[in-house]
Amino acid sequence: MSRKGVIFDMDGTVWDSSANVAASWTVKVHEAGYTDKTVTREDIQSVMGKPMDVIADTLFTYTEKGPERDALRYACENYENEYLREHGGIMYDGVLETWAMLKEMGYHIYIVSNCQAGYIESFLYYFDIAYGTPDDLVEDIECYGNNLLQKDENIRLIAERNGLTAACYVGDIQSDYEATVKAGFPFIHAAYGFGTINAEVPFINKFADLTKVVPEVIG
Repeated sequence: MSRKGVIFDMDGTVWDSSANVAASWTVKVHEAGYTDKTVTREDIQSVMGKPMDVIADTLFTYTEKGPERDALRYACENYENEYLREHGGIMYDGVLETWAMLKEMGYHIYIVSNCQAGYIESFLYYFDIAYGTPDDLVEDIECYGNNLLQKDENIRLIAERNGLTAACYVGDIQSDYEATVKAGFPFIHAAYGFGTINAEVPFINKFADLTKVVPEVIG
C-alpha cells in the first residue's frame, strides 16, 4: 500500500517566530550579565534553520566557547519554548487550511526541524494543533534537539518510522535543500521564506500552492 508524506521545515516555511525568539533570547542574555547585548529579529532570521550549537557560536561570540556559551544557549532555548507557548509567532497564511486539504487528498503531514527539543511542540500548543497520531493534522515530528541527528537523518527517520513509500520536504533555505537531497527525497522551495536555493527546484509562492505542487512532485 502506498503512503505518501509531506515533511515540513518550521521557520520560514510554516511560521516566522523570529521577533519573539529574539525578545526571549534578549531577556536571558541580559539576565546572564551581558546587558549591553541585544538579539535582534534580523540576528535570528540570519541563523534560522541551523543547529542550535551553530547558532550559539554565531550569535554569542562575546562569550567563552564551552560551558559559558553552552549555559547561555540552554537558558535561551528553554525560555524560548516557554515564551513561544504564550506569545507564539506569525503563521503563514493558509497553513492549516492547506494541511487539511492535503490530508483530504491522501497525504500525511510531518514536521522536521533543526530546532531544540520542545520548539515544535510550542508551535503546536500555541495554535492548538492536534498531533502525534494518524488521525491528527500533524502525525509525527522530529528535531535535532531530540536526538542530535542532522536534518537529512531526521527526514529519513520520519519517512522510515511512518512507512512512507513517497515523500517530499518543504523548506526555505539552501541547507534544507541540501539535507533533502542527502536524504534522497525531492524538495519544494518555500520561496516566501528566509532564503534562496542554488538549484532549479519546484517552488511555492504561497502555502496554498502546495495542493497543486505536491501531486506534481510525488504523485
